[in-house]
Amino acid sequence: MKNSNLLTELLATWEETYKKGQLTLWIFLSLKDGRKYVDEIKSFVEEQSEYTMTCESQSLYRTLRKFKHVGVVDFETGTGNKGPDRKYYFLTELGHDLLENFIQRNINLFFNKRIKDLINKEE
Repeated sequence: MKNSNLLTELLATWEETYKKGQLTLWIFLSLKDGRKYVDEIKSFVEEQSEYTMTCESQSLYRTLRKFKHVGVVDFETGTGNKGPDRKYYFLTELGHDLLENFIQRNINLFFNKRIKDLINKEE
């Protein structure tokens, strides 16, 4: 029973660290899917990660401002469903290039046969 508690604690710590690093990837993937406003980005991240990832709107706004500052994301103002206009965010050309390079260097390796076999290997 003690090992079970330790396992749960270690897994939670690892996942928390993992998720912080993965949020950028999920945001970029949501924008690769098309222009979105913050609530749509939030929904995309949560739904496509099967609710293993969550993000607060304020955190997304801060992150998107940072991405805009470095030139990988931009926005256009458009009409919202109700109320004021919304900012619709999208990846710039640099943002697309950054995402594609990240995927090539860090994601595609999981499709390598040896790594796939290790992931699927039963103990």
